[in-house]
Amino acid sequence: MTEKEYNQCVAEYADNVYRFILKNLRHEEDARDVVQGAFEKMWRNRADVDNTKCKSYLFTVAYNQMIDHLRKVKRVHLRDEFKEETQVLDKPIYNTRKILEEALSRLNETQRSLVLLKDYEGYSYEEIGQITGLNESQVKVYLHRARIQLKNYLVKPENVI
Repeated sequence: MTEKEYNQCVAEYADNVYRFILKNLRHEEDARDVVQGAFEKMWRNRADVDNTKCKSYLFTVAYNQMIDHLRKVKRVHLRDEFKEETQVLDKPIYNTRKILEEALSRLNETQRSLVLLKDYEGYSYEEIGQITGLNESQVKVYLHRARIQLKNYLVKPENVI
């Protein structure tokens, strides 16, 4: 991969990678750090990266760095005694985006990543498998289970009203 090809890859995929990581981490600064680390790693390994596969390589590196970040944060993160769900509101809020984000947050990291890669970013099962290191049948099974969990959450009136 040449410098020009690297810059083209950055221009073309930076927003997509950032959106994917941000949806998973839900913290802008952490998402920026992970994405920057992914681009840095791609730059350091540019001699070994095939330009035709830079998108897959970039998402794979970003996904793996996100998992590493989450593991590190879990070790040092203390749970808050009260979360947003425990707050008492005077009136109900009908916000679809917030409801979907809450539903996604209830999935584990792998399931959430699979749903976002397939339904939000539009990757094929094979591409998702390459990014996450899972085989195609595992991707399908995990994605199916995640969608069932989402459906079960979203069909309950108390969750959406």
